[in-house]
Amino acid sequence: MMTIEKKAVRAGKFVDTNHVDTLRKNYKEKRWQQNSERIGKVDSLSVWFSLEDMEIFLEKLKQHGGDGVRFYFGAYDENYTAKPLYAGRQTVVMVATKEKQTLAGELNKDIYITTDKGNSILAFNIGRPCPPLCQNSEEEGLPGTFIDKAGKE
Repeated sequence: MMTIEKKAVRAGKFVDTNHVDTLRKNYKEKRWQQNSERIGKVDSLSVWFSLEDMEIFLEKLKQHGGDGVRFYFGAYDENYTAKPLYAGRQTVVMVATKEKQTLAGELNKDIYITTDKGNSILAFNIGRPCPPLCQNSEEEGLPGTFIDKAGKE
């Protein structure tokens, strides 16, 4: 009997400050300004989630056989009443995924789970958008910065 070992798929890597600065600058110049003008207020530039929230989501993903996370860009409805400051602003939603073999090849499919309300996508959202909820540099709409001199990739 022959055993086929499957290699882990990696689709990301650590990047440096220049890379991050370029992405943020490009986004601000090419999309954010127009988004802010269109919605009539400063749109969010980032969304923060606590480490604990991320660990809980990743544990749930693992419990359901997930092997990845897809980040969807989204926007709250203009009349979003659960958190009125978020109304109309952009966000990201994390969706658990699992690789599936299809006729088209391997695809990373969104995971649906059974809940007491029926089938539902396994997803996580409602982090802390900046703006409006920035802790530092509010006028720039940038999150606070922490430098860990001992940190390594």
